[in-house]
Amino acid sequence: MYAATSARTLALKSFHTASARQAVSCASVPRAGSAPPRMEEKAAPHPKGCVHLVGAGPGDPELLTLKAARLIASAEVVVYDNLVGKAILELIPATARRVYAGKEAGNHALPQDEINQLLVDLARQGLRVVRLKGGDPFIFGRGGEEMQALQAAGFCCEIVPGITAAAGAGASTGIPLTHREHAQTLVFATGHLKDDTVDLDWDALTRPNQTVVIYMGLGALDIICQQLIAHGLPAHTPAAVIHGAKTPAQCAVYSSIAGLPAAVREAGLKPPALIMIGQVVGVGDARLQAASTPAMSGTQFA
Repeated sequence: MYAATSARTLALKSFHTASARQAVSCASVPRAGSAPPRMEEKAAPHPKGCVHLVGAGPGDPELLTLKAARLIASAEVVVYDNLVGKAILELIPATARRVYAGKEAGNHALPQDEINQLLVDLARQGLRVVRLKGGDPFIFGRGGEEMQALQAAGFCCEIVPGITAAAGAGASTGIPLTHREHAQTLVFATGHLKDDTVDLDWDALTRPNQTVVIYMGLGALDIICQQLIAHGLPAHTPAAVIHGAKTPAQCAVYSSIAGLPAAVREAGLKPPALIMIGQVVGVGDARLQAASTPAMSGTQFA
């Protein structure tokens, strides 16, 4: 999937330099009869004392927005999460300070309140700060809490959206998140366990003609599948668990909602992973799905 990761990374690093050269070259050759050349408009500077909450997308550096790549390249400090792809971390300047603030099950490098305070402290120092998050900062990324902490302290906070994991997983497996014939509604939910249970609106999640994508739900997969079936979702509903979408580690399992927990255990999938449920899973691109499916004894949608 990343046959030329190093080349792509170098290309992204040199993007702004090459773009600037091209702009100067084009601007320096006025056309006959044209108005006097104007100064080239430059990208807005990276203001000091302002924290940028930047979405790093699902892991492929080529899926970064141009703005995200520019801000990373000009950062003095990058506070990054566990889900930021390694190839994206390579874009951070060697001179920039790196602060790991990742969260894994049972292992948080920093509690959220300490992350909030860290961002405020860095902004107070007048540094160019990028808070780099996997996916999109505002989709189960706790970006809203960090924004509020910065605003309460009187500092600028800019949100730079990224491609959320569900969009990356859909693209890499050929599973359309919506479909005129199968899914007119798209629901994102979190399956993060709290007090050993999952508190979700099960009736809403079992409505027909919709796609349900559950983030951070692999540890509660048995509970989720049991509750969905108990609240009326047909046991044969197609479902999938996708690990590491749009990264070299991508791996996926496809089954019915009833058979999904056993299929995931057989495949040995680990977090981070998304659970995708709905008829759209059954119309996904078979070629893409086969490429990321481990050898298993079962069959799809069994």
